[in-house]
Amino acid sequence: MKHTIALVDDDRNILTSVAMTLEQEGFQVRTYTDGESALQALLARPVDLAVLDVKMPRMDGMELLQRLRARSAMPVIFLTSKDEEVDELMGLRLGADDYITKPFSQRLLIERIRALLRRNEAGRAEGSGQPAAGIIQRGDLVLDETRHRCTWRGADIDLTVTEFLLLKALAARPGVVKARDQLIDAAYGENIYVDDRTIDSHVKRIRKKFRAVDERFNQIETLYGIGYRYKEP
Repeated sequence: MKHTIALVDDDRNILTSVAMTLEQEGFQVRTYTDGESALQALLARPVDLAVLDVKMPRMDGMELLQRLRARSAMPVIFLTSKDEEVDELMGLRLGADDYITKPFSQRLLIERIRALLRRNEAGRAEGSGQPAAGIIQRGDLVLDETRHRCTWRGADIDLTVTEFLLLKALAARPGVVKARDQLIDAAYGENIYVDDRTIDSHVKRIRKKFRAVDERFNQIETLYGIGYRYKEP
């Protein structure tokens, strides 16, 4: 079954060329030129992955991403201008799974799309070295890989693909420190490069989501200059 990708960008040349390339690679593609029309369409008919630009009319990529995250955990790749570091960080804090800076190689974009789709499917796949039921339980935390579901003290925590994989990597071995490069490999794969601040932004967002249901949540510890670890229950 073909994966469906949404492209949201007000540059019609980018939409046309990228859509053609993706279709040649076997994807189904839906294109949108502004955030408002994209939001309505994506909530009505979700896709497997969305690629969002920052600067668009009617509703920019930041607002679109924020509104999507209020309703959906679909994988999102964020497009940002080359020198706009603030956009990259803000996009990650709002819940993007990955980002690419413009101008970008279409081959790189396809590689990132395929990698994110694989991570999404792997996160939902049964097994992965865990018990047959695909469930990890660490005290009040329950991660159900087969349903891509996370709960804390019985309350659902809506995590993106990347957030789920990062938390899984930490919770799999409580008390063990995970360096940022180890977490990058766990969440992105060994062949995808992202820098350390990407992991930091994802961890901050994970903490924020847990503290929204439990303000005392402090299970993810930062070891400055080293990495992160999940407290032993």
